[in-house]
Amino acid sequence: MQDPFDDGNEDETTALSVTLAGDAPERLDKALAAAVPEAAALSRSRLARLIAEGAVFRDGQAVTNPKEKVLPGEVFTLRLAPSAEADLRPEAIPLAVVHEDADLIVVNKPAGMVVHPAPGSPSGTLANALMHHCGDSLSGIGGERRPGIVHRIDKDTTGLLVAAKSDRAHHGLAAQFAAHTVTRRYLALVHGVPQPADPRLRGVRGVTFEPGGVIRIATGLARHRTDRQRQAVVWDGQGRPAVTRLRVLEAFADQAALVECWLETGRTHQIRVHMAHAGHGLLGDQTYGGKRRLSERALGQGAALGNAFPRQALHAATLGFVHPATGERLEFAAPLPEDMESLLAALRAG
Repeated sequence: MQDPFDDGNEDETTALSVTLAGDAPERLDKALAAAVPEAAALSRSRLARLIAEGAVFRDGQAVTNPKEKVLPGEVFTLRLAPSAEADLRPEAIPLAVVHEDADLIVVNKPAGMVVHPAPGSPSGTLANALMHHCGDSLSGIGGERRPGIVHRIDKDTTGLLVAAKSDRAHHGLAAQFAAHTVTRRYLALVHGVPQPADPRLRGVRGVTFEPGGVIRIATGLARHRTDRQRQAVVWDGQGRPAVTRLRVLEAFADQAALVECWLETGRTHQIRVHMAHAGHGLLGDQTYGGKRRLSERALGQGAALGNAFPRQALHAATLGFVHPATGERLEFAAPLPEDMESLLAALRAG
């Protein structure tokens, strides 16, 4: 697969080729926002600047009108300036390293650690820890140097995350995330028991069913209109397409379930939003979980622990991809963290 960031040139800019999807919006700015891979780290405001600066091309011609009419299947080339140094400082934060070589590093992120600095979290992040651990062998792309980061998991989600230590790894991993060929499976504890036979679930828009008890949730996702910290389900070509599949691994009365989720896409808060949309929000999720509570009569101490769980009960358990330098298929697994393991044991005990 061709690296979407590589145009064969070695000048001071990098080219990103973007093909508009079949359901692309008619306006250039909206179509690019929907089509650009998240791994490219290009915000809507950054895309708007690129259009205004004449850095977006169609058939070799710059397109500077954000309202330009576009068609599905059209290919646009974005010329990206070299990454600027971010205001990041190395911090000696311990890392649970699962795998490391000259090109990439896989870590098991703990709960409470932000992946990259943001308002309210200027330090103590995974990026700061990576800078200390890896030194200068980290890459950045998209207009701001973000050390090796090609994907994220939420602050209070635990589990596996890969970071690039070289530009070729960054490019290769970003291409795989954009093509949805990276394997990501999560374990989650949710309210209720999602069942294909449930007539209520069969009536939820975007929910379909596949062989083997697999439930598929397909929607658009976009920022919530009034709460910009949240994501919301949207329809009719709005937002970014998002697809989650899941199956129940274990049920606890009719109150809760351990589910395995795997991602076809990787949008912000995707599993949390999709499970809430299906009526099965994650235990401990203060943002999307609602006010639903487990019954202590049905689950005893397990209900008490579940109702008091301090974070979303979500763990990135497996991660698989093709090594961008060697071509070898790599698969990694991380066991449940102690807090989720203890909650699971309590739910089993009833």
